[in-house]
Amino acid sequence: MVNHPEQTGRSSHLVTKHIFVTGGVVSSLGKGLTSASIGMLLEARGLRVKMQKLDPYINVDPGTMSPYQHGEVYVLDDGSETDLDLGHYERFTATELTRASNYTTGQIYLSVINKERRGEFLGKTVQVIPHITNEIKQVVKNLADADTDIVITEIGGTVGDIESLPFLEAIRQIPLEVGRENCMFIHLTLVPYLKAAGELKTKPTQHSVGILRQIGIQPDVLVCRTERGLDTSDREKIALFCNVPLDAVIEERDKDFSIYEVPLSLQSNRIDEIVLKRFGLQAGPADLEDWHDILHRLRNPEHEISIALVGKYAEHRDAYKSIYEALDHGGIAHRTQVRVQPIKSEDIEREGAERLLAGFDGLIVPGGFGERGIEGKVEAISFARQRRLPFLGICLGMQCAVIDVARSLAGMEGAHSTEFAKDTPFPVIALMEEQHGVVEKGGTMRLGAQPCLLVEGTKAAAAYGTDQISERHRHRYEFNPKFRARLEEAGLVIAGTSPDGTLVEIVELADHPWFVAVQFHPEFKSKPTAAHPLFAGLVAAAVERHAGSAWVTET
Repeated sequence: MVNHPEQTGRSSHLVTKHIFVTGGVVSSLGKGLTSASIGMLLEARGLRVKMQKLDPYINVDPGTMSPYQHGEVYVLDDGSETDLDLGHYERFTATELTRASNYTTGQIYLSVINKERRGEFLGKTVQVIPHITNEIKQVVKNLADADTDIVITEIGGTVGDIESLPFLEAIRQIPLEVGRENCMFIHLTLVPYLKAAGELKTKPTQHSVGILRQIGIQPDVLVCRTERGLDTSDREKIALFCNVPLDAVIEERDKDFSIYEVPLSLQSNRIDEIVLKRFGLQAGPADLEDWHDILHRLRNPEHEISIALVGKYAEHRDAYKSIYEALDHGGIAHRTQVRVQPIKSEDIEREGAERLLAGFDGLIVPGGFGERGIEGKVEAISFARQRRLPFLGICLGMQCAVIDVARSLAGMEGAHSTEFAKDTPFPVIALMEEQHGVVEKGGTMRLGAQPCLLVEGTKAAAAYGTDQISERHRHRYEFNPKFRARLEEAGLVIAGTSPDGTLVEIVELADHPWFVAVQFHPEFKSKPTAAHPLFAGLVAAAVERHAGSAWVTET
């Protein structure tokens, strides 16, 4: 554990430290991964860390944004719909994330406007400075408490963007209030390699830092993303023109193998030691044994399988970010390399499941919204059911599995979800009772952690090893209980329900190697050090199928 002031002879007054992570030159440099990696390294040394993301867009949250623009919506236990970077935070660290962990411009302005309407600013003109910046400062300082050593706050967007300016101004002011010695600025920037010139260019980094310094922020550390290694002269130039110590210019080369290399790369550049020195903290050595084991398993797999991911946004990996990560975690648990092939559900409709899914070891059908590609998902699930292909359905994937069973096994021709066919004769999936009358789209779904009771003897219960679980939800439509008896008679196994038994949360097929579908989102609770049981189960079934297929081929 960290040695606190009373243990080291320093002042007995404990002050939470703040690390602010900004980005420059271009977006998508990996601020979230860098922030999460720093958090992981500090936790490994015994520090107590909290993490936060401030997003400059005006949407109140990403819940109503297209996955093509924003990627997946990451849901927390408390029902918050947040940025996908919070998924990195949870997968890399043990920090507890809540609504206080992600704020947008929309939330900040909405809070200030509500205060103005309540009369809290009577007589004053409400302005960006100080009212908006004060609100931003408050949400950052709210995370500081006696049980937290360091708060890491990532600022979304890129330095120089108009929408980011209030956030940058706010974090400029915070050191004036809590002390510069209690704050640290880490700037992630790009050092591009120009092939024609045959050299790295530091000028974009110099300009990016220059903008920060004009705002009044002097970075303490520069993390330089680059595809080529920085030599001493490059680092010396950056250090000189950006006004940072040479050892605070940290190279972060592109990782082609795995994102889980990032923390170890940063540690090799002593970023955790730089943080401790900056704040005058003492802590033990980092315990990274589990992380080294993860990379060893990834580099030395004993098996290799292929999983088809059939979805509406298949061509956009970030739309299913947590699912890809959870499949990797299942592979880590079973020392297996998992190759995931995204397939558009609309392509299944055009070309057929037989042509596109033959040869895979497993299938996963994730969630989504809207009618486009629904029949392709149903056809893919039908293929997995008939061919005994290991299958995991998530949210809409579970609903499509119920539709397939209703049509194919229960004789309900035309069975569907009322989300897509309001006049279906067999509405096996229907709008939840509490959703009737709901008009607003943002934050009104069934959201967050909900308890679920598992049925003894089912695959789900065996995978979890318990009879009660808690999983995160994000949906409006649900299994229609009016058809439960008929679907069970057709062979559908109800493997998990809400505690009162009214909501069906998990369905299975008993005579199938692994046909499990869930209404919730298990991918949000998977970690590289602790694979989610359902993803581990899918991978195990796929490994077994692959081994059987190989045996059949060989003989």
